[in-house]
Amino acid sequence: MDTPARDCPLCPRLVDFRTDNQAKFPDFHNGPVPSFGATKARLLIVGLAPGLKGANRTARPFTGDYAGDLLYPTLVKFGFARGTYAARPDDGIALDDCRITNAVRCVPPQNKPVGAEVKACRPFLISEFDAMAELRVILALGGLAHNATLATLGYKQSAFKFGHGAQHEIRQGDRPVLLVNSYHCSRYNTNTGRLTTPMFEDVFAAIRGHLDTRGD
Repeated sequence: MDTPARDCPLCPRLVDFRTDNQAKFPDFHNGPVPSFGATKARLLIVGLAPGLKGANRTARPFTGDYAGDLLYPTLVKFGFARGTYAARPDDGIALDDCRITNAVRCVPPQNKPVGAEVKACRPFLISEFDAMAELRVILALGGLAHNATLATLGYKQSAFKFGHGAQHEIRQGDRPVLLVNSYHCSRYNTNTGRLTTPMFEDVFAAIRGHLDTRGD
């Protein structure tokens, strides 16, 4: 699988930010965050980018920030993970039939990657999709992840509109894949009520039902 180098040079702005963070937070990971979970999984969750004091610190997606506090217990509830999430990469939680990645692998300033950075990371997302031979469902957390997924698979953004709970039938090569949307499980979205725990769980209930019905 094509993955970014530890000192990936592709995005000058992110390289500068990484260098600054290495000085400010020498104990942090401060580099491209690898995906989490087995490539044989049928579900791939695509997030935005690592959080500065979350995955950028712990080197595991959605680990160490508020988003993980909602995501991982939800995964456990619906059978996509086992163990107890404790916001540490050594907490022992394991994913079942699920893999997690980000559209952009390095932390961006203000948690806002720009278009050129999303495009620079696209080959890694392409490689991710290609490596997952059993992929059946992609869950895009937020509009940027949704659009990055579409672009990676060769679709125009106008072809499928992002909407919480929306489901889009797309193809990965010659395979049918269901693209599912959810608002990002960020602190901002949950604090403002844009995303509630029941809303988030409804998305996973739909994914669970789809995979259980297919049985493959």
